[in-house]
Parts: sequence; structure tokens; C-alpha cells
Amino acid sequence: MVRVSHIVVGLVLILGTPVMAAPPSPKLTRALCTRSATLLACVDAYDNRYNVAMSGTTLYLRGFESAGNRSWAQTNSRYGALTFFTGLASDGEAWVGTIQKVGWTTISRVSSSSGTRSRITCDRVMGCR
Repeated sequence: MVRVSHIVVGLVLILGTPVMAAPPSPKLTRALCTRSATLLACVDAYDNRYNVAMSGTTLYLRGFESAGNRSWAQTNSRYGALTFFTGLASDGEAWVGTIQKVGWTTISRVSSSSGTRSRITCDRVMGCR
């Protein structure tokens, strides 16, 4: 089962966009990332790995979640202040969601085929909740 709150919070802080792979711990860790002209590749303290590529207003993410031993892919499409995303993991789990930016606040909503639903609000003053 995906831990949506850890996933969204961790990667909103790192990338500014959620993806569906995260460490099993509620403690957030910074990822070690390498950037080229077209790709960002990251690994965290739990050996989760992901790659990020952008083309226009579409963001492509692929990764590997070590705790669940599964790979995943996600596509984010941005339309102004609203981003829609969909993803699929190697175990068949799928997810959809939105990210809405209002000033300094980011509101992320995600629903997963495992039945998980989450809403996370992050801002520069209060952090994420």
C-alpha cells in the first residue's frame, strides 16, 4: 500500500510535485540528486530512486521504491496554477491527483486504487499538514 502522505510531502518539498514512492518512515530525508540538461536523477537514504524529465508543461517521473520492491511511473501535466497527475506501479496500483497552487500555498489531492485518499496542504509559513 502506498503511504500517500509521506510520498506527497516528501516530494513536494524536494521537487515541488508529488510522486508515489517514499521511505516507510515519517521522518523526511533529503534526496541526493544529479542533474543533466534534460534529466534529474535522485536517490534517498532508503535507496528509493527516481528520475525526472520535463517536456513543455509535462513532467515525466520514473522510479523504484525499495521498501515495496516495485517500480513506478507518473506523468504530471500543468495547466496554469493546476497540475493533474496519474501514475502506475509495477504491482498494478494506480493513482490520480491534482496539485493546486494558490500564492505560497500548494494543495495536493491524490486517490489510489488501493483505496487511499489524501489531501496535503503545504505553505512556506506553516509547512505541510
